[in-house]
Amino acid sequence: MATAADQEDDDTQKQKQKQKQKPTEAKITKRKESSIYGNYKHYYGYRIDPSTEEDPRLAVFKREWFEGRDCLDIGCNQGLIAISIAKKFLCRSILGIDIDAGLVETAQWNLRKIARLENAHKRAIEGSNLTASNSLSCLGRRTGQTSKGKIPGYKHDDSPGTAEDLFNVVSFCRQNFIESLDGCSEKYDTILCLSVTKWIHLNWGDDGLITLFVKIWRLLRPIAIVNYDNILLYPHIFREILLDKIGFRSVEVVTDNLSGTVAGFDRPILAFLK
Repeated sequence: MATAADQEDDDTQKQKQKQKQKPTEAKITKRKESSIYGNYKHYYGYRIDPSTEEDPRLAVFKREWFEGRDCLDIGCNQGLIAISIAKKFLCRSILGIDIDAGLVETAQWNLRKIARLENAHKRAIEGSNLTASNSLSCLGRRTGQTSKGKIPGYKHDDSPGTAEDLFNVVSFCRQNFIESLDGCSEKYDTILCLSVTKWIHLNWGDDGLITLFVKIWRLLRPIAIVNYDNILLYPHIFREILLDKIGFRSVEVVTDNLSGTVAGFDRPILAFLK
């Protein structure tokens, strides 16, 4: 038979056990909430094999998707893919967006850090060319500094440019991409949406997924328009190119105008002989 004192002691022990359990439960709940959108804080750290120098996705990307183009990275996380694309493929601009303000802040921090490391790397290379006698020691000291600050998923390269160039190309901002379809104009040539669709689907359902696809479609410039803006060869010099550059021997003008056609289709017909 338990006494009143024993009962009180039992109640006290139970309360203490509950108090010990509560912080753990709170931590678990908080951890789940913080990554509800797939916004993991150390995403690159566990996604990429530690022995891999750079994100393996970069190896399968094509340079023509990015070089000289305006790009958007949806769900940029810590920004390393966007920064690496700017360095490796020389895009004209790349904007990384993420729903998590903390990750955007980390991406901006990574941009500043990588810019500093790249500047140190460039100075090391320049210093190594000054004299043959101290080139190895100079390069060793400098690269030693950069190796300490290695960032998982990012690889240094010897591409031209400075920190200022990188800041002019890469930017980050906090944004919920599927919040609205307003103001969607064709302003990007390439849009990345990596490991994002599942989280949009889970949080916003089918409607959210369709909104994502529609917004991407609206924001992309048609390829024909992009090519048109870069065209340098016009029809009036086709004849010269075919004869002088390509190597055709002669050209016969079949007709300068074509009767029976409507306006805009009265075009000359030329026959080139090899």
